[in-house]
Formats: sequence, C-alpha cells, structure tokens
Amino acid sequence: MPTNKRESLIFTFIMCFAMVLWMSIYNVALHQGALTMGAVAQAWLGFPVAYVFAMCADWFVAVPLAKGFAFRFLVTPGKSSPLAMTLAVSSCMVVPMVIIMSLFGAVEVASQTGEFAAIPFMWISNIPTNFIMALPWNLLVAGPVSRFVFRRAFPVGTVLA
Repeated sequence: MPTNKRESLIFTFIMCFAMVLWMSIYNVALHQGALTMGAVAQAWLGFPVAYVFAMCADWFVAVPLAKGFAFRFLVTPGKSSPLAMTLAVSSCMVVPMVIIMSLFGAVEVASQTGEFAAIPFMWISNIPTNFIMALPWNLLVAGPVSRFVFRRAFPVGTVLA
C-alpha cells in the first residue's frame, strides 16, 4: 500500500487506468452484445474522458468515503494486518466508484443516442452488472497487478512525501 499522499496519487493513476480500461471494454461489449475488436476500439476512444472523470471521482469522493468506512467499521490501522486493510479499502472503493461510473456511462450512452429520459433507468440497471464485474476484477486482477507494477517502479522509500 502507498505510504504517503504522493505515492497514493501515483498508485491511483495506475489502479484507475486498469479499472477504467477494463470496465469500459466490459460495458461497451455489454452494450454491443459481444466482446469484439470494435468494442475494444470504441472503449479505447472513450477512455480518456472516462479516465479523467474516474480519477477525479476516485480521489475526491471514493477514497475519503471508502477509507472512512473501512477504518471506522472494518479495520484498525496499526492493529489489522496490511492484507486486511488492503482488502477492506479496495472493497469499499468499488461501491462508490460503481455508482458514480454507472451514472457516467448512462449519461455517455444517452448523449450518443439522445435518450436522456432513460438515464435513471440505465443508471440503476447498470449498477448491479458493473458491481458483479468490478469487485472481483479489483480484488483479483487490477489491485494485485497495480500493486506489483507500483512497487516495481517505485520501491519503498523512493517517493518522498
């Protein structure tokens, strides 16, 4: 886990990249009905805007909520194991990010199709399908890979506070 604010920001850049890219591909494939190269290309084209939005949502909304909940109800810094703290915060991050990014996706689809009245229905119906993918992807793939890449690029003590 990152040990200071600067490390947290760098780690968030890496983790957000892994989550937003995969979830974009997943959602475009769901919308098109199949995972094709066209779906990957469309997801890649929409990725920059989604990435910037997700970074802002993550840093300013999801992180404070997730850490606040995890450290108040699930784990105690200094007493809980690093693995327990990582799993608690990572799991708690998924909930607000899925809610926020599902709304982002619904607005994005509505802006392309012109069906703005359908935004609430799309948003609510996207939350469960996104949660089903985001939680395991975060805990089993994106999180471990991001932590590995982060610590390989920035060994402990190399990023100053």
